[in-house]
Amino acid sequence: MAQGSGDQRALGIADPEESSPNMIVYRKIEDIITKMQDDKTGGVPIRTVKSFLSKIPSVVTGTDIVQWLMKNLSIEDPVEAIHLGSLIAAQGYVFPISDHVLTMKDDGTFYRFQAPYFWPSNCWEPENTDYAIYLCKRTMQNKARLELADYEAENLARLQRAFARKWEFIFMQAEAQVKIDRKKDKTERKILDSQERAFWDVHRPVPGCVNTTEMDIRKCRRLKNPQKVKKSVYGVTDESQSQSPVHIPSQPIRKTTKEDVRKQITFLNAQIDRHCLKMSKVAESLIAYTEQYVEYDPLITPAEPSNPWVSDDTALWDIEMSKEPSQQRVKRWGFSFDEILKDQVGRDQFLRFLESEFSSENLRFWLAVQDLKKQPLQDVAKRVEEIWQEFLAPGAPSAINLDSHSYEITSQNVKDGGRYTFEDAQEHIYKLMKSDSYARFLRSNAYQDLLLAKKKPESEQGRRTSLEKFTRSVGKSLAGKRLTGLMQSS
Repeated sequence: MAQGSGDQRALGIADPEESSPNMIVYRKIEDIITKMQDDKTGGVPIRTVKSFLSKIPSVVTGTDIVQWLMKNLSIEDPVEAIHLGSLIAAQGYVFPISDHVLTMKDDGTFYRFQAPYFWPSNCWEPENTDYAIYLCKRTMQNKARLELADYEAENLARLQRAFARKWEFIFMQAEAQVKIDRKKDKTERKILDSQERAFWDVHRPVPGCVNTTEMDIRKCRRLKNPQKVKKSVYGVTDESQSQSPVHIPSQPIRKTTKEDVRKQITFLNAQIDRHCLKMSKVAESLIAYTEQYVEYDPLITPAEPSNPWVSDDTALWDIEMSKEPSQQRVKRWGFSFDEILKDQVGRDQFLRFLESEFSSENLRFWLAVQDLKKQPLQDVAKRVEEIWQEFLAPGAPSAINLDSHSYEITSQNVKDGGRYTFEDAQEHIYKLMKSDSYARFLRSNAYQDLLLAKKKPESEQGRRTSLEKFTRSVGKSLAGKRLTGLMQSS
């Protein structure tokens, strides 16, 4: 068995176990189907039903299938059993004989089991030429029983136009298939016709039905590796699809050339040059980020004062609206530049610092552009001109320092002003403040004084609390001794 697999790999044939990510699902379904058809272990009763002037061979009802699933798979809810049956039918392992809709019904609808030859685990990916042979063959058989549906007739006409040059060959293949089928027993031929039709109901479903093969991962993988050879139902190739390889199973893959090796080396070099982070470093960064923000997460650390939505105490909102921020709030400004920008009090403190350095125009420009994005459409053009005249025009009163590239792009955008006219200029100023002004602000006396001003009262309060506790404990001890003395004297 191992040697056979090796021969397949040597010939370039796609091994089903390797090429199909869905193989685990297929194997589970096939185990259920095998048990369902086993008469010795109490399978589903398969019987021949008499109809008017005819017989319907080898069928089972939907009710029998649903009851078997509930009994043998320990399913209590009939809806769940019907759902499982529909999933099995959608893959084509069980199919109704009366219509093309691959679903399971808990009634007397007749179903038939698909032959293992047509199971999806065989990894067949039929092409349009295979479908053309099938439709052409249908036109040659008993028209009263196998007449083409409207969508099938349209598909046949479209395929005949697409394969006009090779249609004679396709027609000959269909004729040969019909001659072989006519030599079979009538009952056997009827079963095989329904099984072949069910196979195409999966791979070429009726319009409006779900195509279970449409998002198959195997196709995506095979497009990246076109050297692999696929099987075909009828062994006919489709020359019109340039991405599909030849479907003859014995066809060997082409030999690797020097150009292929060069491309592989180039690809591997590009992979080596990619910037990759170790998982341990990523985990450390995530842990550090989580620990940094844990005291600001109300689900982990209760808010002080209490959450207004729970206790109806609005003290927390009053503190947040206050211009005197808490130590926790000031500490958060040092986490990142975005933290200080999204805090109104933090922006005010940062603006005061920039004014002391005579560079407040950077933050005022950034805020003006943010406000521009929220303006009504009729006011945008006027506001764009105002921002240009104040910060970017020659001789502007609050000129900002832009590089030539950003200034050129912004100059072109102003001609047809919109909400995002200053996007490049804003990004440049943001990076400038983040790398230069923000770092100096964190080291400045202004920021450090805010932190110390919040720590000092809390530490003093802590000392007062400790002193009060000590005094209270001493007082209680003296009072206790005095009371004991009085009791002894009495």
